[in-house]
Amino acid sequence: MPTPTSIDGLIEKASSYLNEEQVERIRQAFEFGALAHQGQKRKAGGDYIWHPVAVAEILAEYKLDHESIIAAILHDVVEDTPFDKNDIIERFGESVADMVEGVTKLAKVKYKSAQEAHAESFQKMMLAMSRDIRVILIKLADRLHNMRTMGAMRRDKQYRIADETLEIYAPIAARLGIHAIRIELEDLCFKAKHPYRYEVLKHRLQQVRGGRNEALKHIADNFQHRLNQDGIPATVIGREKHLYSLYSKMRNHKFSEILDIFAFRVIVDTIDNCYRALGSVHSLYKPLPLRFKDYIAVPKKNGYQSLHTTVMGPYNNAHLEVQIRTEQMHEVSEHGIAAHWQYKQKGDDENEISQVDTLAQEWVKNLLEIQQSTGNSLDFLENVKIDLFPEVIYVFTPKGDIIDLPRGATALDFAYALHTDLGHATKGCRVDKKACPLRTVLESGQSIEIIKGKEPAPQASWLQFVTTAKARTQIRHYMRNLKASDAIDLGERLLNTALLANHLSLGSLSDETKQTVLEELNVESWQDLLGEIGSGNRMPALVAKQIQEFAGEPLTEEQKQAANTTLPITGTEGMVIHYAHCCHPIPGDSILGFISKEKGLVIHRECCTNVKHLKSQVDKCIELRWADNVEGTFLAELQLEVDNVRGSLGTIASTIASTNTDIDRVHSDDKDESYSLMNFVIKVRDRIHLAQVMRVLKRLPIVQKIQRN
Repeated sequence: MPTPTSIDGLIEKASSYLNEEQVERIRQAFEFGALAHQGQKRKAGGDYIWHPVAVAEILAEYKLDHESIIAAILHDVVEDTPFDKNDIIERFGESVADMVEGVTKLAKVKYKSAQEAHAESFQKMMLAMSRDIRVILIKLADRLHNMRTMGAMRRDKQYRIADETLEIYAPIAARLGIHAIRIELEDLCFKAKHPYRYEVLKHRLQQVRGGRNEALKHIADNFQHRLNQDGIPATVIGREKHLYSLYSKMRNHKFSEILDIFAFRVIVDTIDNCYRALGSVHSLYKPLPLRFKDYIAVPKKNGYQSLHTTVMGPYNNAHLEVQIRTEQMHEVSEHGIAAHWQYKQKGDDENEISQVDTLAQEWVKNLLEIQQSTGNSLDFLENVKIDLFPEVIYVFTPKGDIIDLPRGATALDFAYALHTDLGHATKGCRVDKKACPLRTVLESGQSIEIIKGKEPAPQASWLQFVTTAKARTQIRHYMRNLKASDAIDLGERLLNTALLANHLSLGSLSDETKQTVLEELNVESWQDLLGEIGSGNRMPALVAKQIQEFAGEPLTEEQKQAANTTLPITGTEGMVIHYAHCCHPIPGDSILGFISKEKGLVIHRECCTNVKHLKSQVDKCIELRWADNVEGTFLAELQLEVDNVRGSLGTIASTIASTNTDIDRVHSDDKDESYSLMNFVIKVRDRIHLAQVMRVLKRLPIVQKIQRN
C-alpha cells in the first residue's frame, strides 16, 4: 500500500464509523501535525507528515477510536518537533497526550549495545502497554508502515529491522490476536531478509494458483451445498497460506507436500451452529483422528475461538484444514484486541470482544510482574520470549477452572501460574489424584492439586526444571532477596572476625568511623559493604586493615584474651556459603574458609588436597570452626568396593536408608566380573552420623572395602 499524499483516505475510513465531531477532531490533529512536522522529510522521500497519516489510516482500517487515530497522527510530534506533551494536552486532551508519550518513550533512550537497546526497547513497550494497550496498537501500525516503506534503507539495516520485527513485533501482534498485521509483517520480513527466495516462492505459487483455485472453489461449493442442505446459514471461504508460512513449512516438507493442504473457514451465526456445521463437515469428508481442537470451549490465551478439524479431501486424499467460527469470533481472529473498539463504536454485544480485552490485559499484567522481578532488561526479554512462542496445554484446578500453560510446563509451573505465594510455599502435588514430583511435566486434560507448606521455601534446584517465565523469575527474585540477607549476616560475622585479629571489633567502631570508611571505599551504605563482603566481592581482611586506619578504641587486654578470631559455622548461613565438592566438609572436620568472588565463602576440609594452594592466598583465607549447635545436614561421599553380584546396588541403598540417611546421588562402575566401585553421596548431620552409616555398611558380606572420599 503506497504512502498517502492526502488525508482523504483517512477521512473516508474514519467517517464510516465515527461521528462528525470526532472526524473534525482528526482533521484538526492533521493540521497541527502538519504544522509541527513542516519542512521534515522521510528518508524514503516525501513530507514526513504522510508517515503518521499512513499509521493513522492503518488504525482506521481496524476502526479504532478517534483518540487512537489522533495519537497516531501525532505520535512523532513530541520526539521530533519543538512541541511538547503540554501542547498536546491543551489541544487534544490528556488521554491522547499519554498515548503519544507512551509511543515516544519507546524510541528515546540510547544504549550501550544493539542487544541492550533491543531488550530495553521491548521492556519499555511492555510498560507502556500496561498503562494503555492502544500504545502497542499504534506502535504495531508504525512498524507495519515502516516495513512497507523501508526499500530506501541499506540492506544491513533492513535485515536488522526485519529480525527485530520477526522476533518481537510479529509475535506481539499474534499474542494480541491481530493476525492480519502479523501475517503482513512476516511476509514483509521474509521479503527483506531473503528477497530472492521470496520472489522464487511467489512466482512458483502464481504458477500453480490456477489449478489450486479451481480445486478450492469446488471444495468450498461442496461445503456450502451440504451446509445449505442441513439448514445452517454459513459463508465458506477457501484461503491460501501466506508466503512466510509456506517458507517456514518448507524447512521440513517439500513444496508439493505443502500445496496438498487446503484451508477453509466456515463462518456461521451462532455458537450452536458452529457445532452443527462441524457435523456437516464430518459427514461430507472423513475426519482425521486426533486433529480436532475445540478453541470455543477453551479459548487461546489471546481470546481466539474456533473449532479446528482436518478432513480427507476429494483430490488424492489431500488434507483439508477447516476452521469453524461465528462472525464475532472471525473479527477476533483477524483483529484481536483491536476488535474491542470496533464493537464499542457499533454498540454491539461485547461479550466475546470483552473477553479478548480481558485476556490481553491479563497477559500484560503478567509481563509487568515478570518485569518487576527480573534483574535487567536482557533477562526480561529472554523470559518473555518463552511466553511469546508457546505451544499451549490446558489443565484443571481441583475446582474445575482451566489453566493454560506452555507445553513442557511442570506441576511447579502450574503452582506459580495460580499465585506466586502458592508457588513459593509448594511442597508437593497430586496429578489426577496421584502423588507426583514437582518436576512432573503436565499434559492437557490433567487435574492438578498443589500441596502447600506452612512457610515459603523455594529451592535453587527448582530453576533446573521450571519452564515458564513467571516461575523462573519469581524463584530467582526470591533467591536474590534471600541471598542478599544471608550475605549481610555473613559479611558482618566475617568482618568482625577480621577486626578481632587486628584487636578491634565492630562494636568499637563509631558512626563517624563507619561513614569515613564508606566514603574511602566508595560504598553507599554499611549494609551494602557487609553484603559485598559476605558475597565475596570484598576481602574482609583488607577491609579490616583499611578500617584500622580510622579505627575507634582498640580492645582491652581482657577483651583480646576473650576474643575468638575463628568464625563459627552454624549451618544456617544459606546460599552465601558453599561446601566444597572436592572434599565435602561436615561438622566434626577441621575446616578452613576461602573467599571467592564467584561463590562467596567456600569451606574445605583442612586435609583437602586443594587447601595447600589456597593457603598461599593469605588475604582470602578465613579460619573457621563449627559452632556448638550446628543445624541441617551435609553431603559426604563414600566409596565402596563391592562384590559384583546381582542386587548389590539395591542392597547398599536400602541399608543406607535403614539408618534414616538420605542418598543425594550414586555412581556405579563395574571394574571387572568380580567387583564394582560404588560412590554414594549421602546427607549426614556430622562425623558421628557418618561413622554410624559406615559401621552398618561394613557388616554387609558384599562390602569388601569402604572409605570416605
